[in-house]
Amino acid sequence: MTRARLDDLAALAMLLGLLAVLAAALVMQFGFGEAPCPLCLLERVGMFGACFGLAMHFRAGPGAGASARAAGVGLASAVFLLVVSVRQVLLDIVPRPGHGYVGSAVLGLHMPVWAVVVAVALIAGFAGRLALFGSPAREPDGPGMTGRLAGLASLLVAALAAVNLAAVLMQCGFGECRAAG
Repeated sequence: MTRARLDDLAALAMLLGLLAVLAAALVMQFGFGEAPCPLCLLERVGMFGACFGLAMHFRAGPGAGASARAAGVGLASAVFLLVVSVRQVLLDIVPRPGHGYVGSAVLGLHMPVWAVVVAVALIAGFAGRLALFGSPAREPDGPGMTGRLAGLASLLVAALAAVNLAAVLMQCGFGECRAAG
């Protein structure tokens, strides 16, 4: 198996993991009535940005430069996610009367803490891909099964982004988004 194919598999695993996290966030929002706070919405922006970078990887042409740009977009989005989520964790780390973590805990952790975990995993994933595979040139022999799965996952991410945008517009309108709760 070539470096480019291994890189594709790693990128696909990262994309599918993010797709699962974003789908779970929407299930919590609509299934359990947990409206996201403004910082939670920014965390989703970071996750969608990382998804966009991973999807760009699969749309990149045969040159290595496009793949490196895609990794850069994903990595910058992951750093943005880390900054926003650490800020939210630090705001909520000391209990104050009438203020606590937004939403219920999943496996003992609240969404802001999960966002830190996701951001660190993304940064490690992008760094690992770059360290192990460099910026391999994409193979021009057609998409293959990995490419087709990535295309489907990218469509699902786009659908989740559209649903998320509609939910934000319903929750916040075109003005400033107020804290949930």
